[in-house]
Amino acid sequence: MSDETPTVVLVHGAFADASSWNGVIERLQAEGVKVTAPANPLRGIAYDSAYTASFFEQTPGPVLAVGHSYGGAVITNAASGAKNVVGLVFVAAFAPEEGEKLGEVEAGSKDSVLNSALSPLKYPTADGTAVELAIDPTKIHDAFAADLPAEQAALMAATQRPVAEAAFSEPTGPPAWKRLPSWTVLATGDKAAGTDVIRAQAERAGATITEVEGSHVVMISRPGAVADVILEALAAVRRAAAVG
Repeated sequence: MSDETPTVVLVHGAFADASSWNGVIERLQAEGVKVTAPANPLRGIAYDSAYTASFFEQTPGPVLAVGHSYGGAVITNAASGAKNVVGLVFVAAFAPEEGEKLGEVEAGSKDSVLNSALSPLKYPTADGTAVELAIDPTKIHDAFAADLPAEQAALMAATQRPVAEAAFSEPTGPPAWKRLPSWTVLATGDKAAGTDVIRAQAERAGATITEVEGSHVVMISRPGAVADVILEALAAVRRAAAVG
């Protein structure tokens, strides 16, 4: 791999869209970093990972993959088969092991209250209908974005993108963190993914952990802190490429 500065690819999580990265993107672009934030389809682990892997492969040069929340599970799977991904950054994000299901992992969290805030919906498929999940608008502030103003949380509730139930019930594949260096931004007040779950998965992955005071949407409430970790990861993978 060349010592070319990687492109940062930001993968958003469930109930969100790529605009959730706006504050981080502004800071990275101010530093001259190449950055892009594709739309995560939110249709399930297998589909979303295949889509994201294809996006990685079509990105010229090396890639630093960054995932928020469910997006962490997506990059964990997608980067396992993408030869140009050189590192992973998890932002309040899952880093599952092969065979794990996010729904089962979440059920064991003592910090997460997300399951009690979800509402099931239906969407059409080629075979009939399937279930997708949305956050109850009256609960999104406390469960998802407690450190944002109530008015901003209300906007998030109105514009949220429901996620297919398959995102939580499909088992994940071989994890890329077993072969790639990784970093984790650990939000200390994460009531969605659960601070306890994210810490345990980050430690298992051998990630460099940076604790940041904030809610699950720490990339919105603390974009500078998140951008700093991404810049640290970029510097580290460039040093590794230069040595290699």
